[in-house]
Amino acid sequence: MSKGKIAFQGELGANSHEACVAAFPEMEPVPHATFEEAFEAVRNGACQLGMIPVENSIAGRVADVHHLLPASGLKIIGERFKPIHFQLMANPGVKLEDLKTVASMPIALAQCRKTVKRLKLKTEPVGDTALAAKLLSLNPDPTRAAISPALAAELYGLEILARDIEDEHHNTTRFLVMTADRNPPPPSFTHRCVTSFVFRVRNMPAALYKAMGGFATNGVNMTKLESYMENGAFTATFFYAEVDGRPEDRGVALAFEELQFFSERFEILGVYPADPFRDRG
Repeated sequence: MSKGKIAFQGELGANSHEACVAAFPEMEPVPHATFEEAFEAVRNGACQLGMIPVENSIAGRVADVHHLLPASGLKIIGERFKPIHFQLMANPGVKLEDLKTVASMPIALAQCRKTVKRLKLKTEPVGDTALAAKLLSLNPDPTRAAISPALAAELYGLEILARDIEDEHHNTTRFLVMTADRNPPPPSFTHRCVTSFVFRVRNMPAALYKAMGGFATNGVNMTKLESYMENGAFTATFFYAEVDGRPEDRGVALAFEELQFFSERFEILGVYPADPFRDRG
């Protein structure tokens, strides 16, 4: 029997790969070049699950993903928060003083600015942190290093010269776990839950204000509300939101009823257990 596959965007050794291994060690992680391809792999059954990053505590939201979610046909069944750590790695035998250039994703280079500056390294942007490690492995150079997750050093035979070099140690990425099952089993009632949904308000004055009123009056905690353009139109009427609780909860049910009265589209994308990481101080 197959152990199942989980799709992610990026190269083997990327943070998303590490997130897959940590959350689903029994599954085979499968890399994809784009988010679209990762979503499609889950949709067509090539992979049973997807592990998709949606936001980072420093860089903010992963914009492409929120546009893809509503149209994907997939459901959210879980979330995982992953502390992000970057390692400075090089070919075996290379020493810190040999280095002149470091390659990584622009966002990773920016988040390790202090170490890069201290070592007086020139930076070279590439499209993926793990790709930087892979390229260095394929083209050994004693003057070059990569900034990448620890798993990449293991996979590509590199040596870590400096560990956890990120400037901010609270750097955390939130991932959503996706399935093609249109009616996944509901989470256990012993779990605190999050409900993710999208909506588009009706074209009327103060529609968003009125649509949100039910959450306040029914004591529902909305933890996220983000607007998006649809089809290139400069009217921010499409929203992605998350609330604490599940649709069966009386307060959430009443709030959704009021929301739908003032909306022309409403869709629940997933009801899933809240990651315990949320409760950390």
